[in-house]
Amino acid sequence: MAIEIKQQFEVSAPVDEVWAFVMDPHRVAPCMPGATLDEVIDDKNFRGSVRIKVGAVSAAYKGSVCMQKADQAAGLLEMLAEGRETGGGTARATMTATVTAGDNGTTAVTVLAAVDITGRLMQVGGRMIQGVSDQLFKQFVRKLKAELEAGAAPSGAETSGAADSGVTAAGASPPAPTDNAIRVLPLLLRTLAVAVARLFRRLFGRG
Repeated sequence: MAIEIKQQFEVSAPVDEVWAFVMDPHRVAPCMPGATLDEVIDDKNFRGSVRIKVGAVSAAYKGSVCMQKADQAAGLLEMLAEGRETGGGTARATMTATVTAGDNGTTAVTVLAAVDITGRLMQVGGRMIQGVSDQLFKQFVRKLKAELEAGAAPSGAETSGAADSGVTAAGASPPAPTDNAIRVLPLLLRTLAVAVARLFRRLFGRG
């Protein structure tokens, strides 16, 4: 199933700071619900994992992320992420982000993403998956904005604690796994509430 996501938001931070943030996987990964950064291969290739729970249904994806294009002058970033679920499902996502300077030192960000999912999560239903995907991305945006607008520590301070960020250094043992799976049930309930509210608005509007 293919899912499309389009989001536009504004960050109260200079464009150079926003660009540096999105290019640093040590700082981006903690903003992504359920995601863990496992290894930095080089400045454009990373390995990671995502865990999701929907009631009794759970899925764990492990895969890679590749920055296919990073043009700071144009404010353009293109990424490809591919992962495989332990139960046999797959996930593939392409993302294009534009980062441009706004007014009064702010930065405008536009993200277009296409996600293709197979496997056990499809039991939830396509419409619910779309709604949950939108909610998850909104959570990511809130965390990213909070980090940037609070003046997060520079990436050097973050990388000095690589073990805490989930990155495995060469020859080092990986940190003990933690249960950071995305708890999707509250997001499903929120998605249902939005759908019910729209239905009532239509009914009362007709009345």
